[in-house]
Amino acid sequence: MVAALDGVTVLALEQAVAVPFATRQLADLGARVIKIERPLVGDFARHYDTRVNGLSSYFAWLNRSKQSLAIDLKSADGAEVIRDLATRCDVVIQNLAPGATERLGLASATLREAKPSLITVDLTGYGSNGPLAGRKAYDLLIQAEAGLLSVTGTSDEIVRAGISVADIAGGMYVYSAVLAALVHRERTGEGTAIEVSLFDALVEWMGHPVHYAMYTGEAPARAGDSHPTIYPYGSFAASDGRIQFGIQNEREWVSFCSQVLEVAEVATDPMFVTNADRHEHRRELQQRIEAAFVTQTVAEISRRLDAAGIAYGMVNDVPALLEHPQLVERQRWSEVGSPNGRIRTLRPVAIMHGHDEPIGPVPAVGEHTAQILTELGYDADAIAALIASGVTATSES
Repeated sequence: MVAALDGVTVLALEQAVAVPFATRQLADLGARVIKIERPLVGDFARHYDTRVNGLSSYFAWLNRSKQSLAIDLKSADGAEVIRDLATRCDVVIQNLAPGATERLGLASATLREAKPSLITVDLTGYGSNGPLAGRKAYDLLIQAEAGLLSVTGTSDEIVRAGISVADIAGGMYVYSAVLAALVHRERTGEGTAIEVSLFDALVEWMGHPVHYAMYTGEAPARAGDSHPTIYPYGSFAASDGRIQFGIQNEREWVSFCSQVLEVAEVATDPMFVTNADRHEHRRELQQRIEAAFVTQTVAEISRRLDAAGIAYGMVNDVPALLEHPQLVERQRWSEVGSPNGRIRTLRPVAIMHGHDEPIGPVPAVGEHTAQILTELGYDADAIAALIASGVTATSES
């Protein structure tokens, strides 16, 4: 079998989460991803924590299947290496600080002038123009600026999303745009310059509250682990824990009342007839539901929900997720190598039947420096000179 992106080479001037997330998806499809890191130190995400056998949990998640080239981009010799390497690549993606690639002579326009078929991607915090164009951006700051914090949490407290949702959103748009650009180049021979901002990505994901507020003049209320506009849709207390379920239409509502609550007349109570009614009287309905659930276990309620055709989910914590039977039975866990030994990792989300799944190890800083420089035509003496001058380093340096 051949991986879907076999033969595609991606040069990644990347750090932190957003672009590393995008390029890991490309690597999972078989692209060769060359990750540029600072000599000896590497991507600063390597040092967020040491929880994965001494590796950062972020770095272990985001950087499997990549090659690490350690280069000082601020040196003339280092920048020259990158310009040379870019002419041999299909895609160049960067999320360095605002203006950094321009100062280094590695801007998208410069690289594409040297190779018009090149696909370049600039991921920024807020875009290349506008009043915030030059501002640094991190995930939580984007969550705040894009209004996500205002709709996440309880009525009393705003809450950060528990994952790096802005970075992931930006990374997914980078990933999908690169795939589209590769198709375009295959058809026309033309490269493409792509821009993605974390702010734009997360604002797009805010589509429901944006449209809600645009036409009502007010944002959806923060609803904790419930839905802000559909009810009942959230978690409810049982005798031994909580269970999450959602009612999407009137047919389900009638089935829920008769088969789960076993009180069919609740469906025709004037307070609960329509979703708008149920949302307006959600506190009263919560009390009715939990009064019926108080003597029932989560397992008993789930059997009733199954019988009634109502969608539901268990309220798992992360340790429970690790051993989730759906992951175990479908063999979603794999292992890869790393500088600190074998580590568990999830297989790619997109299962491409008939294609190889080339999951490779997490690299050490500069692990592939000598190999890549040799491919560029540097001999052993030239590589040694670059190492001695601090322009580059290997994992053995």
